[in-house]
Amino acid sequence: MTEAIAPTDTRVPVTILTGFLGAGKTTLLNRILQEKHGGRIAVIENEFGEAGIDNDLLMDSGDEQIIEMNNGCICCTVRGDLVRILGELREKRTAGSLRFDRVVIETTGLADPAPVAQTFFIDDEIASYYLLDGILTVVDAKHAQAQLDEHHEAQEQVGFADRILLSKVDLVTEDERRLLVDRIGRMNARAPVRRVDFGNAPVNELLDIRGFDLDSILEIEPRFLSEDEHQHDEAVRSFVFRSERPFDQDTLADVLNGLIQQFAARMFRYKGILNIVGIDSRVVLQGVHMMMATDLGKPWIPGEARTSTLVFIGRDLPEADFIVGLESCLTHA
Repeated sequence: MTEAIAPTDTRVPVTILTGFLGAGKTTLLNRILQEKHGGRIAVIENEFGEAGIDNDLLMDSGDEQIIEMNNGCICCTVRGDLVRILGELREKRTAGSLRFDRVVIETTGLADPAPVAQTFFIDDEIASYYLLDGILTVVDAKHAQAQLDEHHEAQEQVGFADRILLSKVDLVTEDERRLLVDRIGRMNARAPVRRVDFGNAPVNELLDIRGFDLDSILEIEPRFLSEDEHQHDEAVRSFVFRSERPFDQDTLADVLNGLIQQFAARMFRYKGILNIVGIDSRVVLQGVHMMMATDLGKPWIPGEARTSTLVFIGRDLPEADFIVGLESCLTHA
């Protein structure tokens, strides 16, 4: 007798992209968007804080629909918004007004992925239309040991991962890398661990992996499908600095270096789009603790408002001191 063949699952696959602050999630997402995989991707971006700039950091491939959620953490206060957005995407796709083949959700670095994953099992309408394909976790090899010691969210991101991607491996020794991989293996023996350099990873190991196994998750987290409220460390806050006046490059460098020297241990993540005197492109600032880098972004379009936006996320950072220091770097041009 011929064995019956199960029908192909026609639900839209969803990838949850997670990892602690500054691990390199947006870099990896850029890689996915630019890869010639032939699919159209709807991207849902979540930022911790009132301002999102990751949309400005994403390269335009022409085949994505990007939606920002920056009024809270996707794993708690805005999960209702996630359900709403997924519902709206479904309606537009069904009506033919929007084309996409898959969804990628990039969570804030302070997100516990479990409540996000729950969405695809406890909401019947979402579960019937979307398939949770896998949870990808980017781990910062340079800072991961301390993050795993101090932050429950970092532990959950590793524990729930279906694939673990080690970034910034060039910044650690081989012994440090091996110790980290051993620790990750003890936390999550299910997930393959591979190195990812500047987002460079085979897309066939990231998408359509059918990696999420509910039974395995229930073994390690029996209460996974229950409605648990997620709590954040109240000392971890974000604040935003904006200005339409341009920065003086040298003065800004001095002030930022001074702030880093004093507060680096508490500066979990800082990033920004900067308007610098004499530079006709956006300057992209990225930083984690002591590590800070800048690069040129998209050119300013003639006539558009050149606004700088800086986002800081950290523990007990003196916002007023940061603001005063940044304002001292502004020119009168």
